[in-house]
Amino acid sequence: MRGTYTATYLSRVAHAFARQRGREQLDIGAAFDLIVGTSTGGIVACALAANVPLDKVVELYRLHGPAIFERRLPTGLNPGLAMDLTRRPTALQRGEAALASALGDVLGDLTLGELYRQRNIALAITAVELSQHRSWVFKTPHLANTNHRDDRYSLVDVCLATSAAPVYRSLAALDHPDGGGGFNVFADGGLWANNPVLVGLIDALEMTAPGRAIHIFCLGTCPRPAGEQIARGAVHRGLGQWQFGGAAASLSIDAQEFAYDNMARMLAKHLNRQCRVVRFPREQTPAALMPFLDLDDTSEAAALALINQARTDADMTNSRCGRPDDPEGLLICELFQNAPLVGASSPTPAG
Repeated sequence: MRGTYTATYLSRVAHAFARQRGREQLDIGAAFDLIVGTSTGGIVACALAANVPLDKVVELYRLHGPAIFERRLPTGLNPGLAMDLTRRPTALQRGEAALASALGDVLGDLTLGELYRQRNIALAITAVELSQHRSWVFKTPHLANTNHRDDRYSLVDVCLATSAAPVYRSLAALDHPDGGGGFNVFADGGLWANNPVLVGLIDALEMTAPGRAIHIFCLGTCPRPAGEQIARGAVHRGLGQWQFGGAAASLSIDAQEFAYDNMARMLAKHLNRQCRVVRFPREQTPAALMPFLDLDDTSEAAALALINQARTDADMTNSRCGRPDDPEGLLICELFQNAPLVGASSPTPAG
């Protein structure tokens, strides 16, 4: 549900630059050679690549969130827990159907191969393939050595796979797109690449000419203020304290964002080309937002809190863009100032 924040933030920043340029809307996706996403970020990435207005993405979360997350994850032991355990599988099934329908309304039946032919934008979306418990990256055919494995997967199916978070949602069973029968089952890419910056860096190196500069812009989903003080006697946590896996998922999200950002920056220094990794926004999530950051919180109060925070952070980003002493702010400014206008021709594939 925190994708509400990401989509609102990008929309707000883009609208400000569009007004500066005397236009209504920018084609943000076409400003990039490659867009990478995981889980809810994968949904936003697919929408950007397909030039879906981000307001529609925000609407998807707000209107359909309650049906997608019909039963929230239990936060502890309570009298209704036994009933929840028996009813959750059916609720998850209905939630998957609700998400598939909502994604279809926004993304249609566009496939990865069709997207690349129409828009010339590379896309890489992470998941986990369950038959071998291995990482999987759904890709457009943007690499020279592609075997076109994923060309016929629809964006809807890709989004279902990357966001199939264990305990929160159903796993995603996707038919083999070549029509030969059979299927694969996928889980959320956040299990191994919640922060997919290294996926982006590796593909950028593969798809560009030696020596070409690389700029990577990383955008999160309003993460919780990280860390906790734990008493020595409180380390023996049970199911209730771990919120039946939900707290472990949040811990993994926090650790990956920090680790992979730092690994990407360390690797960038050793490349034989300029490589910048920019994370924006840089503002810390305020403590007042803490009650609204659960991954399955579909309340209107949570949606409004995320939207308001996204607008505040976007205004701060736009302010940074006018400061000559802020090199990252200048890169963000250059990105949006040069973003194609809606309706302009798509970029050519990266060389």
